[in-house]
Amino acid sequence: MYPFTEQLIKYNSLNQNNKIGMLILDVKGNYYKQVSKFLNKYNLTNDLVTIQLNSDVTYNPLHKPNLNASVLSNRLKTILTLFSENNSESYWLDKAEQILTECIKLCRLYNDGYVTFLEIHKLITYPNYYKEKIEKLRELFISSKLSQKDIYDLNSSLDFFEKEYYSLDQRTLSILKSEITRITNVFVSDYDILNTFCPKKEKLSLLGFSEIINQGKIVVLNMNIAEYRNLSKIIAAYLKLDFQSEIMYNLSNNNVKTTAFICDEYSEYVTKNDCEFFSLSREAKCINIVSTQSYSSLKNTLKDDTAVKVICQNLINKIWFRTDDIFTIEEAQKQLGKEEKQKTSYTISENAKETKFNYITNTLNSVNSNISESINSYSQTDFRYDTNFFTQDLETFSTISFLSNGNNMLSPKKLIMYPYFFNKL
Repeated sequence: MYPFTEQLIKYNSLNQNNKIGMLILDVKGNYYKQVSKFLNKYNLTNDLVTIQLNSDVTYNPLHKPNLNASVLSNRLKTILTLFSENNSESYWLDKAEQILTECIKLCRLYNDGYVTFLEIHKLITYPNYYKEKIEKLRELFISSKLSQKDIYDLNSSLDFFEKEYYSLDQRTLSILKSEITRITNVFVSDYDILNTFCPKKEKLSLLGFSEIINQGKIVVLNMNIAEYRNLSKIIAAYLKLDFQSEIMYNLSNNNVKTTAFICDEYSEYVTKNDCEFFSLSREAKCINIVSTQSYSSLKNTLKDDTAVKVICQNLINKIWFRTDDIFTIEEAQKQLGKEEKQKTSYTISENAKETKFNYITNTLNSVNSNISESINSYSQTDFRYDTNFFTQDLETFSTISFLSNGNNMLSPKKLIMYPYFFNKL
């Protein structure tokens, strides 16, 4: 992954107007160090935007004033699916999405359009806090400080909370609160996380990807997933959604600019919306480079075979290292295709004119026998590479490649990779 990253950073590095804007998701917490070295090498140090705790960069995933409340809540639902073992329980996720929509609408009304996970957490878990904010909105309404749209949003939210949400039985209400606070608790339970991802409006530094893409900057999420598992997944999913939305928005406005998305250990951050984005991003000139241990890892995260196949199908260039995963091998074999292979069969037969049975040795003895051998050669369509090739024949640093030259797909070949760290020896 490092050589690809360096090539993209080097490309047009001297042209300030055509540098490639990138989003890099760092699962292990060490990728950003290598990116920093590459940027120093090409005098682009100021282009690095590192999102991590206790840094100068602050990012609020929910501050998207141009997005409808229902769109924001749908993003939260997408993230909830990452933590749901059984995604078939759609009622709880759909209901949680509806609650989040109304919370976002209310929060925008009383908090000058600014929404944070802290505010949503308080609205959901503290009834007195909800009543306090409703009283504030009542005063704004009486003083005629709300527009017609604001009044409509206020009425719809009040109808939902007063007539539906608070009329739910205690068990159902507790389950819905539990679903939503699985996300919000991550942000309110730690001081550093709260300051980095729920800052005050005036302290926000990363507002979106419009500037990142236009100026060719590189955003790196530096958050070890072993240490910050839930937080890392949430922020990665939001960064990815923001990045993808900005790219598709530019495409619809004929403002296409080359970008790149890089993710190591992709199975940790994969979401179903990647299916649609990968299929559309080629026209938007977005280069997607991802790596995963196996296709089964993606399947384990998404719980959807079809989504995994769509994602793999939209990644044109593929490189497979040695693997024992049967699902990965079978999918790779199908994508690599079949070819005519020569098969040979050997047959040996014995004929005897007279055969006698020996009662002492309990065997048959042939007299005047002859032996004949036949060899049959034929062709048969079979996979280019069998299972043993993937599990046993591929050595360390060797791969099967299925690549394109931009116009045509090249014939699958075994390649010997040259590790980047050999240059240090």
